[in-house]
Amino acid sequence: MDALKQFSRIQGAALSLEIFDQIQTFPECGGIGIFVGTVRNHHEGKAVKALKYTAYAPVAEKMIRQIEQEIQAKYTVSYVRVIHRIGALDIGEKAIIAIAYAAHRREAFAACEEAVERVKHEVPVWKEEFYMDGSSQYVEGCCIRKDDVDNTHAHHPIKKSEYDEYLYCHH
Repeated sequence: MDALKQFSRIQGAALSLEIFDQIQTFPECGGIGIFVGTVRNHHEGKAVKALKYTAYAPVAEKMIRQIEQEIQAKYTVSYVRVIHRIGALDIGEKAIIAIAYAAHRREAFAACEEAVERVKHEVPVWKEEFYMDGSSQYVEGCCIRKDDVDNTHAHHPIKKSEYDEYLYCHH
């Protein structure tokens, strides 16, 4: 097998499917699950003008790779990758892309969905929304996942202010 592409999971430039390895590298796979999350023009009744994603990149990078490995093992899929954009994004721009290659569609869809959910709720990436009325706010994540009802392995998201305080106090 050819060596797989090496790339950052946290990206400052526009996201594209071309960054991922091709399905042809995995002849055992018959299904591709893909999710592309884009910036929408509204949130909770407010008109959104743009977003800004920030991250603690070294930790976010490590966590995304760990999530990929765990999901690959859990669903016995051949390939799971997630990239997340940071920086200023306009309406319609891609914020996250997840892809999974599996022998069958069910595993590909499930692996892709869980990858997105875990990255969005566990990884230290913060979203600041800028509204048409000139205001802005950080949007809090949600720690409820339908696949994690017993909470034995729940990872609770941390607010950016709490994370900044943690870094200040512990480093």
